[in-house]
Amino acid sequence: MQEKISIFSFFSGIGILDLAFEKNGYNIVFVNEYDNLFIESYRYARMQMNLRAPIYGYRNDSAERYARRRGKKNLLALIAQEREKGNLVGFIGGPPCPDFSVAGKNAGVDGENGRLTKIYFDIICRCHPDFFLFENVKGLVKTEKHRAFYKEMMMKVQANDYVIAENILNALAYGVPQFRERVFMVGIHKKIYQNEPNTLIFKWDRHALFNTENVLTRIWPKEREFATDSSYVFPAKGILKKLTVEYWFHKNDVENHPNGNDIFRVKKGRNKIATIAEGDTSGKSFKRLHRWRFSPTAAYGHNEVHLHPYKERRISVAEAMAIQSLPREFVVLPTLPLSKKFKMIGNGVPYLMAAAIAKTLRETLNDIREDNP
Repeated sequence: MQEKISIFSFFSGIGILDLAFEKNGYNIVFVNEYDNLFIESYRYARMQMNLRAPIYGYRNDSAERYARRRGKKNLLALIAQEREKGNLVGFIGGPPCPDFSVAGKNAGVDGENGRLTKIYFDIICRCHPDFFLFENVKGLVKTEKHRAFYKEMMMKVQANDYVIAENILNALAYGVPQFRERVFMVGIHKKIYQNEPNTLIFKWDRHALFNTENVLTRIWPKEREFATDSSYVFPAKGILKKLTVEYWFHKNDVENHPNGNDIFRVKKGRNKIATIAEGDTSGKSFKRLHRWRFSPTAAYGHNEVHLHPYKERRISVAEAMAIQSLPREFVVLPTLPLSKKFKMIGNGVPYLMAAAIAKTLRETLNDIREDNP
């Protein structure tokens, strides 16, 4: 396939999903994010990595604007410009998900954030990109109420001539040191996908590094008494080192990272955190990571606090980014409030997971164009 692929990104956050796509041959041309602090950090991270700004700029407004008449007209004009260049056009986005999260508000599509998922699908159906990617929490398909809405959105895009594939994936399979399950949906327009039957064959595990079931059934190290700066030699037997917290802390040189000192100081409960064993993640609030295991889901809200395996403190922003498998050169804007930094990182799609999906999607598009020259 000779065409370049232009990406219009919605609910972009600080650009983790976008970076994964850009590093795998796509061109980010349009970025939409409602939170101005997220946009500031997105710009900053790109500048630090010497990446050029999207040609249609950073759109610091609500995605709802592009589902309305005037916003839709402007968006269609930009899409037309890309197609005139001979480029394919794709939409990617993961609308805010607390209204579908089991640990969140559970308000569903009627919630302030939940309605944004419907808006994203509305934009897709009104603007007809050549393909799209949708990402959200597992809770969207876990409860009957949310699952009915999800199926409604599936039927909506299918009625608008998209062939889709969807799956629940775990970040562990892609080399991310974190148990994190997410729902993904890929849609390709029938003007591109002309094969029969009208079911998209998408090889979700094409770039997976591990089998999730195999990872979870391995005998990982047990909890051990916490001791500040304790030594603990890697227990090689049966352990996948590349999925451990400690491996990623070293890989990203977290202590010397620009965000390495971005740490919440524990004011209350300091005595309590010293009693929590390394690897004890059973608590509702304080969870201490194990250096030679993977992390639970990087959700730094809802009073959940992740503690450093062998230091008497919470993890740093740099350590949170390592758990999200971000490249070492990725930096969060230093001047932002600390709570925002953790929210930004926790909200993102794990980098290696996003990169694997981006690769598979590009290869799928290549295969389709070869079959339909």
